[in-house]
Amino acid sequence: MAAIPSPPGEERAVADRVLAELDEIGLAWDEDAAGPVVGATIGNILCRLPGRESEGTPIFLCAHLDTVPPAGPIDPIVEEGIVRNAAGTILGADDKSAVAVMLEAARRIVTENRPHAGVELLFTPKEEVGLLGAYAFDHTRLEAQLGYVYDQAAPIGEVVLGAPSQKAIQARFHGRASHAGMYPEEGRSAIFAASRAIADMRLGRIDHQSSANVGVITGGTARNIVPEWCSFEAEARSRDPKTLGTLVQEMLDAIGFAASTSDCTVETEIEESYRGYTLTEDAPAVRIATEGLRGAGYKPTTAFSGGGADANVFNERGLPCVNLANGMADIHTADERIAVADLEGMVEVTLAIVEAARET
Repeated sequence: MAAIPSPPGEERAVADRVLAELDEIGLAWDEDAAGPVVGATIGNILCRLPGRESEGTPIFLCAHLDTVPPAGPIDPIVEEGIVRNAAGTILGADDKSAVAVMLEAARRIVTENRPHAGVELLFTPKEEVGLLGAYAFDHTRLEAQLGYVYDQAAPIGEVVLGAPSQKAIQARFHGRASHAGMYPEEGRSAIFAASRAIADMRLGRIDHQSSANVGVITGGTARNIVPEWCSFEAEARSRDPKTLGTLVQEMLDAIGFAASTSDCTVETEIEESYRGYTLTEDAPAVRIATEGLRGAGYKPTTAFSGGGADANVFNERGLPCVNLANGMADIHTADERIAVADLEGMVEVTLAIVEAARET
């Protein structure tokens, strides 16, 4: 699956591979109509495993089929037990390693006639660009009472208790174009205004639960023209709503001040990308996860994540969902990798979680 490119919105080829695997196992599945809604070549794919028992806690497992866009070819290889991309771009372990684990665990449950209280598999598109597939999914279709995603780049055993809310900011500065050599005083540089705004912002790690970033900036038409337009895209994240509000307001203040002092105008847009959540260590979804990890031979630890995942969507909608680390490393980079032993280990963790849910 890693060898099949699947940037956000172009997941059809890898989805077809997943569906072929489900067909081979003998599982029924359906695909919803979310694709056109979110601008993807696929919708959300839902599959229920047969043989559900009446007792226990039904669960769902969720993974996204898109990756960040590869900057080149993908040539997965295994070296000394480590899966990596020999072509020097992303591997796509985020989140295809979770997809592979879910499929293998489902195969084991079906072929070995393992008892379970209900297991559903959900595969989503366009997670990397705002959790769009999960947001477009009708969560009331799930019979599960709680769920799990494997989308945390850390050693197996880490249980994510919370993740931040994120707000995205777009700023577009409008100045005045002029010849940079002959009439520079007649121009108003939108790039200068944007750079002044960025320089006045608190960026990077703000505190233990908050961060801010400017990730994209565009503007200008030629080296010898004072730029009339400049835009940038920024974000702020925090698990504390008050801190998030303060950060966003600070960024807006910096944008407005820079525009006024540079004799430019500016337009801004703010969008809530997703909402944060916090789970307690005694929450049923967390307890089942820790029991499963122990059952598979791993020591559970807890942590908070600085990133969003499909788990944010389900928790926002009142359906408890825990994000578990699965051994991925250096995701979104050319050094992205995962150990074969961790893939195998997460299959055992999944089976142990299914068993713990059956007994709960």
